[in-house]
Amino acid sequence: MEISTLAMYHCLAFVWYFFVTYSITHVRTEERPSEVFLYGGQWKYLTVLNLVLQAVFYGVSFLADVLRLIKKLRCAKCVISSRDLLFSVLAFPVSTFVAISFWTLYTYNRELVYPQSLDGVIPLWLNHAMHTVVLPFAVLEILATPHHYPAKKKGLILLGFVAFLYISWVLWIYSVTGEWVYPLFALFSPAGLAAFFAGSLAVIVSFYNFGEFLNCMIW
Repeated sequence: MEISTLAMYHCLAFVWYFFVTYSITHVRTEERPSEVFLYGGQWKYLTVLNLVLQAVFYGVSFLADVLRLIKKLRCAKCVISSRDLLFSVLAFPVSTFVAISFWTLYTYNRELVYPQSLDGVIPLWLNHAMHTVVLPFAVLEILATPHHYPAKKKGLILLGFVAFLYISWVLWIYSVTGEWVYPLFALFSPAGLAAFFAGSLAVIVSFYNFGEFLNCMIW
């Protein structure tokens, strides 16, 4: 893909994610269902944090494209390194995890992750923008441009650290409010919850490896 076309694509993707993030963060709190508590706002949900992550990634990608277009190659090289690290370690595995885990649990029992009462607050298009569109965007990014993956150990350590931060955030919210971010977590014993988190980490690591595999196969 030509740099100018790539720049246009990354710009449109950035605008899209900025718009979706703006839309979900401006859902009227007074209309929230009783199951949704205020503490942590929308920032307690991995889905919303992923939207911010994707907006940042595509913003960095657009900046890299612009720097290449204006021949600022030394600066572009540094930005491209940041872009590739963001995509490989976080943007692809997290967006894939969000889409697949959400729709798997939604199909099994939507009340565990997305109570039906939310349908009256969050429009259908916004639900799909948060939980469906993120996956084809991630795959399209791999098809659009090659990404340099870090050494496997470094990549997995960074991914594990970010996962640890989010799990810590979830546990902190529970310690303060006595409520779980997702109703699903209330079904587990402490040991079961630890096993669930470990299993989720294993799944997201597999998505990291899958992204690296696709990148190598295509490029």
